[in-house]
Amino acid sequence: MERREFLGLAGGAVAAWGLSWPGRVLAQGSADAALNALLDRIFYDELLLNPEQATGYGLDRGVRSQLRYRLSDGSEAGKAAQDGFNRRVLSEIRAFDPAGLSDAGKRIKAIATYKYEQELVADPLGVDDVQSPYPITQQDGVYFGIPDFLDSQHPIESAEDAEAYLSRLHFFRFSLDEQTEDQRRKAARGLVAPGWSIDLALGQMKKLRQPAPEQNAMVRSLVKRAAAKQIAGDWEARAAKLVAGEIYPALDRQIALMERLRRTTRPGDGAWRLPKGDAIYAAALAQATTTTMTPEEVHKIGLEQVADISGKLDAILKGAGYTKGTVGERLTALNHAGEQLYPDTDEGRAALLAGLNAGVASMQGRLPRAFADIPSEPLEIRRVPIEIQDGAPNGYYYSAALDGSRPAIYWINLKSTGDWPKYSLPALTYHEGIPGHHLQGGYSRKGGALPMMLKDYFLSAYGEGWALYAEQLADELGGYNGIEQAGYLQSFLFRAARLVVDTGLNHFRWSREKATDYMVATVGFARPRSQREVERYCASIGQACSYKIGHTAWVRARQKAEAALGPKFSLPWFHDILKEGVMPLSMMEARVEERTAERLRTA
Repeated sequence: MERREFLGLAGGAVAAWGLSWPGRVLAQGSADAALNALLDRIFYDELLLNPEQATGYGLDRGVRSQLRYRLSDGSEAGKAAQDGFNRRVLSEIRAFDPAGLSDAGKRIKAIATYKYEQELVADPLGVDDVQSPYPITQQDGVYFGIPDFLDSQHPIESAEDAEAYLSRLHFFRFSLDEQTEDQRRKAARGLVAPGWSIDLALGQMKKLRQPAPEQNAMVRSLVKRAAAKQIAGDWEARAAKLVAGEIYPALDRQIALMERLRRTTRPGDGAWRLPKGDAIYAAALAQATTTTMTPEEVHKIGLEQVADISGKLDAILKGAGYTKGTVGERLTALNHAGEQLYPDTDEGRAALLAGLNAGVASMQGRLPRAFADIPSEPLEIRRVPIEIQDGAPNGYYYSAALDGSRPAIYWINLKSTGDWPKYSLPALTYHEGIPGHHLQGGYSRKGGALPMMLKDYFLSAYGEGWALYAEQLADELGGYNGIEQAGYLQSFLFRAARLVVDTGLNHFRWSREKATDYMVATVGFARPRSQREVERYCASIGQACSYKIGHTAWVRARQKAEAALGPKFSLPWFHDILKEGVMPLSMMEARVEERTAERLRTA
């Protein structure tokens, strides 16, 4: 069955294939059970339109086993099917009668409504995603995402899995051509990334295209993993044939288009260069922060927090003997101190990864002081693949499969070990691992009364705000030694500077160079790392503001609860809110206040 036949079936048969698996009842009432069943049906229905997501969750089995052989449809018809699905299910959720719902059920309905409302925000603005308005950049595009997905999430446990991998290699050609055509259409409306972004994307495409087919990373991933499981088959020759005959020609077509667009793309770096750029950025900022704050307000908060955190760092650095120059200059000097650097070799990278794993193990033993019912999902720490490291973020996290078949992965970009002085690494581990993303996501996936739709739901302001709060909590738990305190505060300074830089680039029309200069001077990160960050804020607009705005909300919620509860306050009690799942910041703060009032009445 070819792509059009299969995806046409999926688009038309969502209702027929969707199954209502029994989720946990939200409360005792039948209305809550009915809502849970509705949201579970929507969740499973949507997997038919998103095969990669089904694999990521570990749910491409049984009735959905054919999804392991497919990739999502990026054509106009596929996008229309997804858009129609979003509109239909939003209407269903809104129409659900709230009568009889418990307070928990009402919250679940509100979160699900918000989720699908956000899916439709971009439509009136002529983009697919207000936070990622360009189809192809140095960090966006199927050329970037599919090889990484195949290597890190598609399982190779059997010959059937290997056959499914080959099928996805075949469909990768369609994905590339669909996105090439999508970019061609959007270019006519001015939706083309900045020139330097296209240069970086072209460099990565050509790296993917460069090896002999049998040496391509996608082929090697299949061959290596099949051999590890002793799965017999001519996997190398078959995969190489697909790469040579289908994927490379499709890549060539995409490269040719991007080279033509490079010559005509508009000048400038931020969102303001886009048609409706101001409106797109306002929507992106609102979506990323789950607030109604203006760019001017966010910029002002950033400048104030940069000044405050810089003052705290000044004292720590002076205490460590770094007394000359600005805070940024002293951090730069610390970054280059010999004892802070791992060798920029394979051995140095291995030692760095070993140190990160040791940090996770150490923090694991401290968690019971602040958490109850701690999830036990495994976590792996891996290097970002070399093929995409030039454009990839410095660190990011993939959640575990919902069925437990694949561990969570915390990725770190090791293009240069000089980007990662030792004093800065504990904060990163606490952010991406525990008690950050991994722990927060584990609570959502593990428990409570959440329907499947919300077990792995992610809102940047909530999740990144929590992860930054987790860096602060790690300090309370004794997670930093000596100069590592400077790394923790530098991490906070970095996120405060992001408020300034993201709004500077996308609203105040800063150049990439001006933004990078500010980041280097203020935060003290190496210039290559700082520039990659700035480039990220041009491709993923608004998202960088979610961290510190979210952190501020988490801290404010905790401070209010502590003040109200006094001796009745405890960290495990406060952190139990994670079991209720991800929600917009205003809802999270309101829920903390509700729980505080309940505890005052009963504790």
